[in-house]
Amino acid sequence: MKIGELADITDLAPSRIRFYERIGLLKTVSRKANGYRTYPPEAVTVLKLITTAQQAGFSLDELRTLLPADLGAWDHGSLLDALQQKIRDIEEIQARLTQSKAQLQAVLAELESKPEDMDCASNAKRVLSQFGLGTPTAEKSS
Repeated sequence: MKIGELADITDLAPSRIRFYERIGLLKTVSRKANGYRTYPPEAVTVLKLITTAQQAGFSLDELRTLLPADLGAWDHGSLLDALQQKIRDIEEIQARLTQSKAQLQAVLAELESKPEDMDCASNAKRVLSQFGLGTPTAEKSS
């Protein structure tokens, strides 16, 4: 199939498909005598794998090492290891995000509990000092 057909099927721009080819992720490309690229049906699968894996957090470099030239030649052990590692990476990110969210919620709760007789700047200074964040830049003197 031609690049336009492949682009339509995969919802990828032809330039993106050529990019994946140029960096070695899409290896199932041949050229006709006139120089036009032709793609086998497996190219659809490879491109869908690439986009799905990127959405799951895999970098292009990681994909380059994972994707075999022939889809029938997957290294099962390496694939499992990579997927398990990516799951661990995602869990670490989730833990950091959960911690960040809790910290922000605590700061927000403190800011929202501003005493009636306190102005906003003083309240911000109070909250920042409670969380060990120091003095706001605007409050510092030269």
